[in-house]
Amino acid sequence: MITSDQLKDVMERTDALFRYLDIDRKKVEFEEEQLRTQAPDFWEDPKRAQAQMKKVKDIEKWLKGYKEVRDAADELQLAFDFYHDEMVTEEEVDADYAKAIKLIEELELKNMLRQKEDPMDCVMKINSGAGGTESQDWAQMLMRMYMRWAEAHGHKVTVSNLQDGDEAGIKSVTMEIEGGEFAYGYLKSENGVHRLVRVSPFNAQGKRMTSFASVFVSPLVDDTIEVYVDPSKLSWDTFRSSGAGGQNVNKVESGVRLRYWYTDPDTGEEEEILIENTETRDQPKNKEKALLLLKSQLYDRAMKKRMEAQAKIEAGKKKIEWGSQIRSYVFDDRRVKDHRTNYQTTDVDGVMDGKIDGFIKAYLMEFPSNS
Repeated sequence: MITSDQLKDVMERTDALFRYLDIDRKKVEFEEEQLRTQAPDFWEDPKRAQAQMKKVKDIEKWLKGYKEVRDAADELQLAFDFYHDEMVTEEEVDADYAKAIKLIEELELKNMLRQKEDPMDCVMKINSGAGGTESQDWAQMLMRMYMRWAEAHGHKVTVSNLQDGDEAGIKSVTMEIEGGEFAYGYLKSENGVHRLVRVSPFNAQGKRMTSFASVFVSPLVDDTIEVYVDPSKLSWDTFRSSGAGGQNVNKVESGVRLRYWYTDPDTGEEEEILIENTETRDQPKNKEKALLLLKSQLYDRAMKKRMEAQAKIEAGKKKIEWGSQIRSYVFDDRRVKDHRTNYQTTDVDGVMDGKIDGFIKAYLMEFPSNS
């Protein structure tokens, strides 16, 4: 049975969210933005209309989220009072408490995601490191882990390019994670190198081996975001897709390879960005998606430059290394540890099944300036 202090904590956190989220202002803003959608010429510019509808829905999500928290807190207060009159059981009060705490923590976490990219869908690329089959198997395990996380959070995962490993696993995969809430905001915490230590099933001597795989996460841009692509720096190749798909899959050059020469605006250095897409058998659709993935990469680079500039201004804060080793998964010791936050768990199976919210929350709490 919960204590009166636990009830007080729920009510105080609920009131605090009302202030932090500025709910009264959001209600006024929601009404004003909704009125704009009722203008007679609203749908004459579909792109602008789409952006406006998104704006309205985004505000509405905050209002709905807070209402759920407030309703749960009020239900808990009632249940607590009714318990003393013997109208509800201890178990019912505890269940209401668990529900209220879960909703409060979810909204508190979302409230920490304040960068404009955070609500966006995202693109995730996983590359196996050196180490052959063992690293390629590890990359596939990470792919499954993120797919399970996405599934549990209501996101849709689309694999736009996958390169199988030589014997098992994968060399690399590119996935779009869409449709849920704050995909980029949450998964940006996964940027970096992930290290696996285990007794390898691919080693005849049963030796303990260390493998690495890198994870890159960038916001997935949509039609409402303008990203300039210089046509003179763009070239295309087509190729026959391989892999699953039946007898016809190799007969048509549906796979596309996009090459783009990116010039760093600060240093002037040039670098080739290479994107392959074999998502469908429709070449124009694959080209369209490859171009979207390019725009997402260009947007991501511009965003990271902005963040680096911001980090210099806020000198003294702990620096985030996007490409550094961020987490170790030690299977024999039943331990997964994040080296940035020191958050760890012994539930290795749960983590590999997609239960990584503890790591995500610890990262967002530790580095709020990147949230």
